[in-house]
Amino acid sequence: MNSTEKNIITHSGRFHADEVFGVAALLTVYPDAKIIRTRDPEVIKTGDIVLDVGGIHDESKDLFDHHQIGGAGKHENGIPYASFGLVWKKYGVHIVGSPEVAVIIEKYLVMPIDAGDNGFDITAPVTSGVDPFLIQDLMFLFVPTWNEKTRTFDQGFFEVLDIARKVLLRSIIRARADVLGIDNVRKAYEDAKDKRLLVLSERYHYKEVVYNHLETLYVVLPDSQPGKWKIQAIEENSGTFKLRKKLPEEWAGKKDKELQNVTGVSDAVFCHTGRFIAVAGSKEGALKLAELALKA
Repeated sequence: MNSTEKNIITHSGRFHADEVFGVAALLTVYPDAKIIRTRDPEVIKTGDIVLDVGGIHDESKDLFDHHQIGGAGKHENGIPYASFGLVWKKYGVHIVGSPEVAVIIEKYLVMPIDAGDNGFDITAPVTSGVDPFLIQDLMFLFVPTWNEKTRTFDQGFFEVLDIARKVLLRSIIRARADVLGIDNVRKAYEDAKDKRLLVLSERYHYKEVVYNHLETLYVVLPDSQPGKWKIQAIEENSGTFKLRKKLPEEWAGKKDKELQNVTGVSDAVFCHTGRFIAVAGSKEGALKLAELALKA
């Protein structure tokens, strides 16, 4: 059966991130499929693919519900599967063409969504009355409010589905780039004479490597501004903003001539007040800043 004949069924009414992204993932495989939102058991039976409704998980039959007693299993780290995770488990590698990329997407996007849908807490509040804005909150923005009498749940679902498809596509593009660049990051670490400093030729995703090497304090790499380079201080680990070694205190908040006078680096451009990043007009300038930071 080709994609034009596929019916993808999910529940009607209020929508959540797991089925929105589950449908988004399925549309990368079956781009011309028809999306039906219903809770009618007889209509559900007609679905070629059913997710987040129906009370059955049977991957071989493309039935992806997790609301039945006992759920539908768990990710390796204990997070219960929601419908997005179940879809990704079957289709993820096919969608992205690589097990390595599929795993990155699972950890970066799928698991947090599955956790949120199942009430599985993966964040700890640190400030009373302030919560992180999560992907689930983005979904909620498109749910009709109590005083929007003409807005429908279906309207909101299809609006946010377009966003989810773009988020998924960009996540895949970035994950593929990360996989392509990781070997270059590892080689840069192996070639580094001073393991405290990693020098990269491109804006590779480096954190997976440096978090495994506690001696690495800074990374020098091209800045997002063309021609400029930056030194980036490394966090202690992936779960904190605490830095292994901040840039020198006297650099904080300074830019251009002021920073150049303090550092002696003629093309120094800027240092953030948080002392986690400084920018120079050249690779040589960024390396000079790194040398000074290591000695400080």
